[in-house]
Parts: sequence; structure tokens; C-alpha cells
Amino acid sequence: MPSATSLGLPNVRGRLPLLIGLAIDSFGGGVAGPLMLLYFIRVAGIPLGTAGVLLTVATLFSIAAPAAVGVVIDRLGPRNLVVGAQFAQGLAFTGFFFGRSTWLLFLCALVSTTGQRVFWSSIFSLLADVADEGERDRWFGLGGMMQAGGFALGGLVAGALLAAGGTTPFLIAMVVNAVSFYLAGVLLLGLHASHHQRATQDSGPAPLLRKDKPFLVLIAVNTLFALCIMMLGVGVPVYVSEALPVPKWLVGVLLAAASVVLAAGQTLVVRHTEKLRRTSVIVVAGLGWAVWGLLMASLTQVPNALVAAMLVLATAVYAFADLLHAATNNALAASVAPAAGRGKYLSYWQYSFAFASVLAPAFFAQLFEVRHELPWLATAALALVAAGLLAAVGRVLPNQTDAKPATGEQQPGN
Repeated sequence: MPSATSLGLPNVRGRLPLLIGLAIDSFGGGVAGPLMLLYFIRVAGIPLGTAGVLLTVATLFSIAAPAAVGVVIDRLGPRNLVVGAQFAQGLAFTGFFFGRSTWLLFLCALVSTTGQRVFWSSIFSLLADVADEGERDRWFGLGGMMQAGGFALGGLVAGALLAAGGTTPFLIAMVVNAVSFYLAGVLLLGLHASHHQRATQDSGPAPLLRKDKPFLVLIAVNTLFALCIMMLGVGVPVYVSEALPVPKWLVGVLLAAASVVLAAGQTLVVRHTEKLRRTSVIVVAGLGWAVWGLLMASLTQVPNALVAAMLVLATAVYAFADLLHAATNNALAASVAPAAGRGKYLSYWQYSFAFASVLAPAFFAQLFEVRHELPWLATAALALVAAGLLAAVGRVLPNQTDAKPATGEQQPGN
């Protein structure tokens, strides 16, 4: 068996600009993302609660982006939308570097979150466009690996910047992220993806989605899972810096370690789970996040000498859950969506991450200010609710596996 196949890798010939662009983009995000709340607090002098609300409101205003992408993606093509999103985010982080006033930072946050929503609403359609037949799941996995690898390196840099002290490291993070977006956009301009126009009847808003109740439930469930995911980047830097007796540089190590697991393992997970029901894989991920939330909440109650070890253990549990979810969730959405309108379905699927982005900063900040353990206990509860809902809806979903048959025939749904 060829080594690429045994590792679960797809054919990447002619598509390296996409992979390199994803890695560079995520490197910048790994540097700046974990420091955003602290940037508002320490550089702009905005209180934590206010900063959380400001970011939440900015994200709320970007909520229409996936719907807008769903309308135009089949005419413009996902590559063009992804490129535009990269340059818009680059401009936003350029503004973060220069801006100090609340209104300007809010405007930059609005442009950044809107660009982020457009990117995530388009990137999986782009990956589907570049994938050879039968390799869609593997491309989703490889794309995730490149992003995770870039984020891991960025997380290490973020930890080093956080440990350095002062305000200059936060400004460096903004510059690095801005440059990463510009570079990624330029690289993606050189990608020639074969995008096929949809039928005329598939233009405009997605009419079937409003009637597809199981898919709408999936979006709601994935919103809860996405909120769990975002608690690592949003909550851990503040939790470690403000509430735990551990070195601040540990933040970067933990974020990098979680990302390394994603970078190294997604295609292998795809290879070993592609014959299983995707919903079952994600339910296990939900249970893992519930355990993670409980472990995180317990850190304020254990002896100081054990906090670092417990934090590492908790992060390992998170990484296990994130690996299962990351390798499976977008493939689940693509597999249960109808062939006609799949681009729109995948765009609307990103509403789960959009809603979570709206909720995450305020969700963490408000609960954290009441009691440091509350965000983590709430995360555990949400993960359990989401796992239960997904187990229930999974019984009626088609196309739960995407194993490629040996003879090339279409696999029936489970």
C-alpha cells in the first residue's frame, strides 16, 4: 500500500498553494487569537467584561455572512471568496495594530469576524472542489492538519510573547497575523480550483434547508460543540493568567500541543473511522469535552503542586475530543447534504461556528467574573446535552459513512 494512502492522505499535486496558505493563515491566528482578550485589556485598557461583550457584538453583526456566501458561492466560486476574506482580515489586524479607541477596535473586530465567517463558509466548498473523486473526507482532514500545524507553531509564539510581559508583544502578534493573512491571500490567488456551476434551479437562497429539520438540528448541536472548541483559545489564556498558579508560558505550550495532535492525527482518524457512523464518532468527542470541562473546573480546588500536571491532562482530553470532531464534523455535513445545493448547505453549516463565535467571549467573560469555575462547568453541561441530541438525531440521518468501495460503486447510506 502506498505510504500516502496508508496515512490517509489525498492526492495533493497542483494544490500545494492551498495547503501552504492554510498553514500560514493558521500560524498568524495561533499567534494573535489566544491574546485577543488580553490585548483589549492590557493594550486598549478595556475591562474584561466590556471586551467580551464588544467582541460578541462585533461577531453578532457578522452573522449574516454565511447566508450571503450561500447566495453567491456558486456564482463567484469559493476560491475568490476565500481570497477576499483573507485580505479583509489582514486589513482588520492592521487596524488593531494602530487602533486604541473603542469604536475603532470595534470596527476592526467587525471586519475581522465578518472575514472569518466568509472564510469558514467557503473553505470547505473549496476543499471539495480540489478533491479527487472519493477523497473529500481526506481533503477535509489534510486541510485541518495544515491549519492545526500552523496554529501549533503560532501558539508557541503566543506563549513566548505572553511570557515576555509589557504591551509590545501584543502589538507584535497583531502584525504577525496581518502579514499571515496577506501572504495566504496571495498564495491562494495562484490556486486554480475547478469549480462547477450549479444548475439554474439551485441559485439563490437554499429553499430545501428550511425544511430539512434534521440538518437544522445538526447545526444547533454543532453550535454547542463549537462553543466547547472555542473555550480553549478564548478561556485558557485568561484562566491560566488570572486564576492558576502556573507559569504563563504554559499557555503557548498547551495550545501548541493540542494543535500538534490535530496536525498529526486527522488523516489517520479519517482512515480508521471512515467506515463508522460519523455521529457516533462525534458523540464520543462530546463526552470527551464534558470530561475536559470538569477537569478544568477542578483546577482551582487541587493543591498548587498538581495544577500544572492536571492542566496538561485536561488539555490531552480536549485534544482527543477535538481530533475526533475536527476529522468528522464537516464530512458529516457534506455527506448528509443533498448533492444539489451542497455548497449552500456547507455555507449554512458554518452558522454553528458563527453562533459559537458570537457567544464565546461573553459566555466565558461573564461566567468567569462570577466564579472562575463556572465557564468550565457550563462547558461540560453543554457537551453532554449536545452528545445526547446528536445520538438521537443520528438515527435518522443518511450517508453516515463515506468509505470508498473497492469496485467504485456508490455506497448506500446507513
